[in-house]
Formats: sequence, structure tokens, C-alpha cells
Amino acid sequence: MKNDPPDSALHHHRASLIACLCAAILLPALPSTAQNVAPKQTLNVTAYTIDAEIRPSDHTLDATTQVTFTPLADLPSAIFDLHGALLVDKVTDASGKPLNGERGPGATLVVTPSAPLAIGQPVTWTFHYSGKLESDAGGPVEGLKLAYVGEPISYLLYAGRWFPMTGYLTDRFTAEIHVKAPAGFRVIGSGSTGKPKEMAGGEQEWDFKWDKPGFPGTIIAGKFDAPVSGAAPNIHVYTTPAHKAATADYASTALREFAYFTSTFGIPESTQLNVVELPDDTVPVFWAPEIAAVAGNHIGGKNDFRLLANTIAHQWWGSEVSPCSLNDAWIINGMARYGELMYLEDDAGHSALEAALPDIAASALAYDTIPLSSVGTLAAYSPQFQSMTLDKGALVFHMLRWEVGDDSFEKILRAALSQSKDKCVRTGEFERLAEEQSQQQLMPFFSEWLDGTGAPQFTDKYAVYRLGNNKGFRTIGEVQGDMDLFNMPVDLRVDTEGKTVDKRIDVVGTDSQYVIDTFGRPRRVTIDPQDWVLKNTPELEVRVAILRGQQLAAQGDSGGALAEYQKALKANPQSSLASYRIGELLFSMRNYQAAVNAYRDALNGDDDPRWTEVWSHIAVGKIFDLTGQRDRAIQEYRQAIQTNDNTAGAMNEARHWIQAPYKRPDTDQ
Repeated sequence: MKNDPPDSALHHHRASLIACLCAAILLPALPSTAQNVAPKQTLNVTAYTIDAEIRPSDHTLDATTQVTFTPLADLPSAIFDLHGALLVDKVTDASGKPLNGERGPGATLVVTPSAPLAIGQPVTWTFHYSGKLESDAGGPVEGLKLAYVGEPISYLLYAGRWFPMTGYLTDRFTAEIHVKAPAGFRVIGSGSTGKPKEMAGGEQEWDFKWDKPGFPGTIIAGKFDAPVSGAAPNIHVYTTPAHKAATADYASTALREFAYFTSTFGIPESTQLNVVELPDDTVPVFWAPEIAAVAGNHIGGKNDFRLLANTIAHQWWGSEVSPCSLNDAWIINGMARYGELMYLEDDAGHSALEAALPDIAASALAYDTIPLSSVGTLAAYSPQFQSMTLDKGALVFHMLRWEVGDDSFEKILRAALSQSKDKCVRTGEFERLAEEQSQQQLMPFFSEWLDGTGAPQFTDKYAVYRLGNNKGFRTIGEVQGDMDLFNMPVDLRVDTEGKTVDKRIDVVGTDSQYVIDTFGRPRRVTIDPQDWVLKNTPELEVRVAILRGQQLAAQGDSGGALAEYQKALKANPQSSLASYRIGELLFSMRNYQAAVNAYRDALNGDDDPRWTEVWSHIAVGKIFDLTGQRDRAIQEYRQAIQTNDNTAGAMNEARHWIQAPYKRPDTDQ
């Protein structure tokens, strides 16, 4: 939030699930039934052979998919997920005999053989299907396209269930995929086998083979320029002409991030990486083996390197190892997010990491109502699941690093990747591995952060005594907390008239005493000054309320959003961000006078973050334009320019509205 650009009063009604999900930022929406809890997996799919043809001119996909799977129990029928817009023509067994199939709830496909399936006996079936993929209709997440055939970019994301699947993100498989596409399209997939074959009629066939168990089911085809590699022949960036200018710098960024993660995590499954542009009307990013797909509006921006780093980290955390169940998803999602923060720290210093942590902490606590170890009871596309597995998961790794030290932390990560390569990892296995590699007893740590909820709120009481013989001062104090089971080391910083002194103490339960000697007279004692521990603070309470409000606003719940923003103002009446968000919400509801009042409150508040000043002036200017007060509008735009703050293009925006009065878009609802 602090470093986020404004929703810019520019995009009030973005599709709700795009806002909640970053869904596919790290764990794309779960193709499953409409239930919150994913059904128990009954099939283990091991291999696919897919022959697909895309016809962007009429949005059509035509595919034949051979699926090899093993029943995990004796079953009368097999249930697969398959995109609801795809019509199944027939299903045949290995001998070519037709099988009975029918659509089930939630775009499932129920196939019943003539004889029941026997546990542990491999089966191969072939599915013939086709259909138009031109909207979100039939997809796993309402309002979000995860499979689309059209121009200039077609995308068949694994999350879009464009082929019969089961065990989303937990059932690893191999795949051989052949894709026919019109001339002029480049096709990207996992495990490219070389140049395309020329077909009759000008079509080309692109072949891909991924023979390691994983998640290679993503295909992206577009009218891309020739790939840019920069200084690395193993990294290719594919964009449309609209983003060509940013491609070279983006390739250099991808190279630096890939090199950093390789040095930190070890050699990945493949040293090839294709960074591919997605359209702006789908998820912001998506990953697959050898693929980091990024929406065009996230290519080339000042802070887009963090999103790219997060996506590239999935070549290790997600592709190389995966969760055994969604209860284990915090390991993969959390480590990809923390990998992003580790790269930020390496690139810009520890202070940059510290600056990013408050936003992560706010998201971690926004929906912290059930333990991370039980998060599989939530829908994987929900804001709750995303915020917990991504951000609380990241902070679990951040705190683990503090507890065990940098050297042991790196050993833990490398051991997790090497011991579970091409396999899944369970939370219990990761806990045992962490103890083995660090030679520390970590049960209290994992019990606190994986099997509990909430975060401690610390207070400190201390007294300072002068030592005799000019030996300095002794500070005797007590760290008090509100969580009886809390047990981990915490840093104390004593600022003195001379040298600053840091001391690591063990905080156990609700009362922990300490003694610190310093030469200079102590002026202040700070608990956890570098934010190594997730903890509640008044400032964080404000951030959490604002974040919840933003997510409710994105979902169209204006009343709920306003209530959360007012909670933030109650905690901090001077919060410029809370007032700005209230103004933004009221502006979208055309309550202009109340919106102006809120924006004025933002201008008179704590100016945190700084961009609230420039964007409040712009918003007030727009309201003056909409109410026929052009002179006053121009004055506000000029005040915006005088801030010299160009966050999210604010200066250009203000200059534009000086030239022509703001009018509401005809499409604004």
C-alpha cells in the first residue's frame, strides 16, 4: 500500500477477481467444483499427448488429448476438469472403444467405462473435443479469462483447464504437445523441440516435449516480434510491437534475476527461460516450466521487476517442487514471494527489503483467520487463500531466516529443492528438513506460525541505571506480549548518546526480561527495529483495514469498503491514504461533495504515502471539471504539477487535463 501507486481513480471497476487474485500471480485460480474445499483426488495423471489446433480468426480450439492415469481407488467412473466452453465429441479407451461421458457440476467431465477402474492399474484414454474460447464463459473463475483463442495473442493457460485434468498444482505429469497455428504466429510452450514444421495451407506445427514430472500444460501463441535475448542466449523475451521499446531492458532484468536465483537456489530444471507477453485482460502473470508470462501493462514499468522476479522464482518453487496438497501451498507461494524480496534486497539493499515488508505484513494479517496448515479449506482463488499463502507464507520464510541465520537458511532452501526435485513437498517434511539443516529445534517456531493465527503485539518497560567507575549504563527491562505460546528470538536496539547497541534476546510467553549494558546513556529501546518478526502495531492496523477496504471495493462492496476505511481513520485520523481511498470510493459513486471533503482531508493528513498529495489534487480537479468549475479545476491541476511527483504518471495526467476538461468516460458505470 505505501509504495503502491493509486488505483488512480482511473480504474475503479477492474474485474473483481483480477484485483483479489493476483490470482495468478503466484497460484492461479483453482479449476475445481464450486465448493471451497477441493475434492479428494482419486486419479493420478502421469502423462499427456496433445494434438491441438488454434484458429484465432474464429476463436476456435480443436484438440485430441491422450491421457494416461492411475486410479487411486477402485472407481466406477473417472472425473476430470475440462473448460465448460469445450464440447467433447467422444472419449475412447486404449483399444478405441467409445466410453460413456457426461458433463458434471462445475465444468467437470464424468467418464464411465464398461468395467470399474481398478486401483493401481494404469489406464490410457483419448478425448476429442473442440469449442470457442473467446470469453470467461465456462472458465474456472467467473469474470477472468484463463484460456482464449484470438488475436494478437492466444493463451491456453494450465489454470484454464483446456485439457482434461485433475489435481491442480499437486498432480505432476509429463506432456508431449503439438500445436497447429496460422502463419505469423509464434508458439511458446515447455520443452520446445525446435523450429516449426511447415504445413499445407501456410499453417505451422510447433512441437513441445517435457519429460520431467511437472506442470507443462501452458501454451501461448502470438504475433510476436523476433525474440530478444540481450546478453543471454538462454533467455528470450517475446512481445508484440506495442512493447518492443522495453524488450531489451526487460531481457537484461530477466537475466539478472535468473542468475541471482540460480546462485541462491541452485541450477534449475532447465536453463532456458521464455518471458512472454500476455494480453492485459487476463491474469497479471503466469508461470510454467521455462515460461514466465507477463501482461503487457506490467512490462517496462519502474517497479515491474518485482513481479517478474516473483514469476521467475517459480521455476524453482512450483516447477521444480510443488505442494502435495493445498495445505502445503504456503511453501511454494510463500517462497516465490520471498524470493522476490530476496532479489529486491540483493539489488537495492536491506533498506529496500525493510521498506517492502509493511505491505507484505498488512496482507499477511488481512485474512489471518485460520492456520496456514489448514489453508486448503479455502478456495484457492479467494483473497484469503492468496494473502495467506503468498504474504504470510513469505513472512514465515523471512522469520525462519532470522531464527536460523543466513547460512542455515540457504542450506534449508537448497535441501528442500534437491530432496524433492520433480516431486511434491509436505509441510511436515519441510519442518523436519529445516531442523536437520539448521541443527535447531524449530517446533515452537512452526507451531506458532503454521498452526496458529494472529501476531504478537509487544510493549516494553525498562529502567536505566548508571554503573560505577565510569563503566557506562545498564538497561533492565521486560518485553511484554499478548501471545502466551510465542517463543522465538527478537532483536532489541538501544540508541544511546554514542554507539547504537543491538542485542538478540529470547522472547518466551508474555513476559521476557533482559539486561543490556552500554557505554553511552540510553535514549530509546526499540523492539525488532528491522522487522524480522511479524507483529501487530497501530500502523499495521491502519494498513490492514485499508487493504481490506481496497479488496472489498474491487469486489463491488462499497459499503464494506467504506466501513474498513473508516476503521483505518479511527486508528489514525491523520491517515492520508485512508482519506484518499474514501475519496476515491465516493468519487466512483458520484458523491462529489463528500469526495472533495475526503480528498481535502488527505491533503491535510500525514502525507503517507507521498503520492496521495498529487493524486488528490488531480481528483479534485476532475470533480471541479465535472461540476462546471473549469478555472478551479485548472488551479488544482497546476498544484498537482507543482508537487513534482510523477507517481503512476501523475504529472502527465495533470498536464493532459489542463489542456482539455475532464469528462467521465461513457463506459463508466
